[in-house]
Parts: sequence; structure tokens; C-alpha cells
Amino acid sequence: MKRKAKKRLIKQVMDEVINGYDFSQTVTLPIEELTGIEGQTPTKGIKTIEEMAKYVSNFHNDKLFDFDKKRKPFPEIIDKELKFIDDLFDDAIINSLIAPEGYSPCHRYVQPYQLFRMEILKVIKYPEISYRKFCTDEYFGRERKQNRRFVRLPLNTKEQIHHTELSHFRSRLSFTNLMNILVYILHHLYQSGCLANSVIHAIDSTELPSEINYPLCTVEVEGKKIRIYSDIDADCGRRRKKRDKSQYVIGYRMHTLSAINPLTGHCFPLVSLIGAANHHDSLFLTPVIKLAQALGIDMKLITADQAYHDSNGSVLEKTGVYVVAPPSEKAKLPDNVLDFPVRVTCNDFCDIPMKIMGCSGNGHEFGCTAAPGECIYESNCPKYRTIAFDNGYFQPIPTFHEEAQRAIDIRKNCERPFNLIKKREGLEQTRVRSQHGVVARSTFTTIATLLIEMADTRRKRCKKQDGQLDLFKVAG
Repeated sequence: MKRKAKKRLIKQVMDEVINGYDFSQTVTLPIEELTGIEGQTPTKGIKTIEEMAKYVSNFHNDKLFDFDKKRKPFPEIIDKELKFIDDLFDDAIINSLIAPEGYSPCHRYVQPYQLFRMEILKVIKYPEISYRKFCTDEYFGRERKQNRRFVRLPLNTKEQIHHTELSHFRSRLSFTNLMNILVYILHHLYQSGCLANSVIHAIDSTELPSEINYPLCTVEVEGKKIRIYSDIDADCGRRRKKRDKSQYVIGYRMHTLSAINPLTGHCFPLVSLIGAANHHDSLFLTPVIKLAQALGIDMKLITADQAYHDSNGSVLEKTGVYVVAPPSEKAKLPDNVLDFPVRVTCNDFCDIPMKIMGCSGNGHEFGCTAAPGECIYESNCPKYRTIAFDNGYFQPIPTFHEEAQRAIDIRKNCERPFNLIKKREGLEQTRVRSQHGVVARSTFTTIATLLIEMADTRRKRCKKQDGQLDLFKVAG
């Protein structure tokens, strides 16, 4: 269908929908439907990290031999990263996690684990090229023995995997399949020792532009223009001002939960949600936490930026997780509270600072610290007050606590994985045309990032001694 005919058809359908809808009625929808992430919610088939550990340990118990392990290591795989990943992967387990219903290996020339290996190979070694160019003799010819062996293609034939098979593979993967294969890698991450016994979790977002230049049509609803793009789930949103890019972006935003090792400062992306770029970040805080809890990720404290404030304590009430963020400049100080340093008093006439006693569903509770006979208003003073939660100093964890300040200071570390995911692993160009494709592509990229971190082959080693500094000391 030509573009003009498609625009007329979409506009006709939208006019019929709008004319038959009564906008005077108020409809309450779940937050997942309002943000367009109803397909990225926890489902029954998703395994936790603990369940995955049991699943992996018991998988080969009913088999006498694991023939894939008998063949490893392959001499054709020379690259250290690929060799580490090849030793880590268990093809039979990967097949069981991502194979579709009714899967019959004997009727397939290409197995699901081969397509998964091909996606990981592209992200790690060839992120800048297109899928069409990737599936050619240049990268999978008979002389490319390492690539063919890693993907488990025969070395004595010219058999290759077409790029359309990769496209069909991504579209057929359900969200449950994607989460299970991610949990499989997280299981190895937790066993690798990359994370310390105690980690600080962080959440942040980044934009993922789509290759869309202009909308298909524009419809006016109650005086507001609604733009419809060829990728229906994508939308126009704003991003931070950058020198060489527009302030507006058409596409998606990736909201990622990361784990920061406080001993080393290294940050590891764990799980992400993909939503349209026009939605505010605060809408995705609770869904990301619930998805991470469904995967078995134990969280107590999350550090984030000002867009993810838990201003009324609802996130803590629903999930049991504390969220700490820098105080908002727009937040007003409650009555009888002084800042720099923060000091709380009981009323306008009292100068004795109060002590925080704890928090409840209504807010933070403060008690009087005056000694008997010290306060002249003792007989008429209630000696306690409650300050409601806000997005300033009085969040569920007050920002004037030393622990909260340390969590806020380490928050910037969670921005590093975005630079790696977009620049090193090539997610800045998604190269897919649907939300489900972006979800699959971002999951593969997260897996590749974790595999590279576990392989530990791209980290710069610290120099023990700088000879130039010693020279200056001698010249002194």
C-alpha cells in the first residue's frame, strides 16, 4: 500500500474512532496500559535467579553425557571474549528457555540457540553494521571459521543464516523467553563475583531514537493534535539538551535498573523496560521494581535522579523498596524547618532541635530532645510532630542522613552502562521497527554487556608506577 493511501486509511479509521467515543466519561486504566508496557509485566513462566540456579544444576542429571561439553573447547575460537562466552553457554539450556511451543529439533536446520548466539556475536563484535550486511560471506564465509564455529555452523559447507530468519526469531520471542534468557545470564553474573555481597541499586533512563522522520498523519482531538507514526508505539519526547542533537526525539526510552558495586564503583545493568519517549520517568519506577522483584533481584535501596522521586511514599508502600534522590529545587520547606544543616523545631517559638524517631505511613515522626526543665513551653508543647513525605529533604529516606548522601553521590555511576550500551554495543541505532523488536534488541544488548564485564577483557589495568612522576621528584 502506498504511503498516501495508508495515511488516508489511518485518518479515516481515527475519525471513526474519535467520533464514536465520548470524552466526557472518565476511564481509569492501569499504569501499564497508559504507558504502553502491558506486554512487559511479570508473567507466570518467568523464573527467578534462585529457580534458575536449581534449573541449571538439575538440567543434565537425567543424561549420561553432555556431548556439547565434550567437544569444547574449539580450536577455531581464538578471541578471548568469544572463548569465554562459548564456554559459558549451554546450548541445550538456551534452547529450552527460548524455544517456541511445539519445538521439534529434528525438523529444523537452524536451532534457536544458533540464532541467539548470532545476535550476541553481532552485538559484541559488529554492532555498527546492519543485519543485512552481517548475514553475508564477509562475516560468515567459509574462511570465517571462528564466527561459524561460535554460531555452530558447519565448516565444510557454505550454509548461512539469512537476515530474515533473525528478524522472525526476534518477533517470535515472547517477553517470558527474553526474561528467562536474561535470568540465565544474571545467574552466571551473581556466581562470577563481579558483584559484592552488598550492592546499591540505581535506576536511570536513556532515549532510543527510531528511524522515523515525519508522522503518517495528524488528528485533532479536543483542540490537541495527535501525531501517528509508522511505528505506532513510538512517540515524540524531550531529552536533555545536547550540543549536536535536537531537544526532541522520536522513539522510546529505556528505563534500566543497575547494580553498583560500592567497593569498585563498577555498574552492571540488570533489567530494562521500554516505553514511549513522551512518558515521564516517574511512571516507570514501580513497574521496573516489580519486574526486578519477579526476577528474584533483592533490593532494599534504589538511588535515582529527581525524575524518579517517591514523593508520597507510595512506591515504598507497594514494593517495600526505599528510593533516594537529590532534593528537588522546587520543593518547599515545611514550617519550622531550617536547612544547611537541616534542623526541625516544634513550633514558631521553640529553638530546640527535634530528633527523628522513625517513619510511618503519614510521614516522618520527630520527638523533642529537651531535658526536663529546659523548655519554658514544656507544659503546652506536644513534644512531637509528623512531617509528610515530599520530594525535597523529607523523602522516605531523609536526604540529610549520611547513608542517603553516599547513595546520592554514587548515583552517577549508573550512567556509564548507557554509554557502553549505546556507543560500544551499538544500541544508539536500534535497527528495528517495533516496540517488541526494541525490547528484544535491548535485552540482547544488556546480555552482551554483562558477558563482556564477566569476561573482563576490556578493562584498563592501573599502572603500578608512573616513571614520569618519579623523574619530577628526582629533579625536584
